[in-house]
Amino acid sequence: MQITRRHLSLAAGMAAAVALTAGALIASTAQAAPATGTPAPAFSGVTSAGETISLADFAGRTVVMEWTNDGCPFVKKHYTAPPSNMQTLQKNAAADDVVWISVISSAEGEQGYADAARANELTASRGAAPAHVVLDAEGTIGRLYGAKTTPHMFIITPDGNLAYDGAIDSKSSAKVADIDTATNYVTAALADLEAGKPVATPVTKPYGCSVKYK
Repeated sequence: MQITRRHLSLAAGMAAAVALTAGALIASTAQAAPATGTPAPAFSGVTSAGETISLADFAGRTVVMEWTNDGCPFVKKHYTAPPSNMQTLQKNAAADDVVWISVISSAEGEQGYADAARANELTASRGAAPAHVVLDAEGTIGRLYGAKTTPHMFIITPDGNLAYDGAIDSKSSAKVADIDTATNYVTAALADLEAGKPVATPVTKPYGCSVKYK
């Protein structure tokens, strides 16, 4: 068969499409959220108390990471008092020597943005009890973990693996009344880890407001 200029043009177009698709796949893979059962991404960040912490600081302990935005109705649902759902989870975690890290990835000027003073005021006014509040206005840690919503919850095992990624519970609404009848995935996952068992439901779809990245 004679190869014409049209054939060469079509071949070049197909090659370009394949290259673009491959590039997109590579970019997608590079930005993919970590998989449960694999090592949690190492990070360091500055807290509202002005100290720099890293995941390595908590080796040998279970870590809960909570993405939060105080302006989001879904976050407000879990912080409303009563029932103070998020605060209770934080206090129960502390009693069990679990490290609870709240992460604020809202960019400056966006809903939920907080500097150190505002973050500390929020903790005090809501009676919250995280071990640390990390200020992530650049979104570095949020993107590292693939945090999509507020709230979005992650649990890391004492040996550094990601054990849970997803929603706080099974009722994806902003109604406080739904808390009592929901399955709390975070509580269930922590109970499984405490019992030395694999997390029964390691991945769920997070719900809430989108993280207000820069």
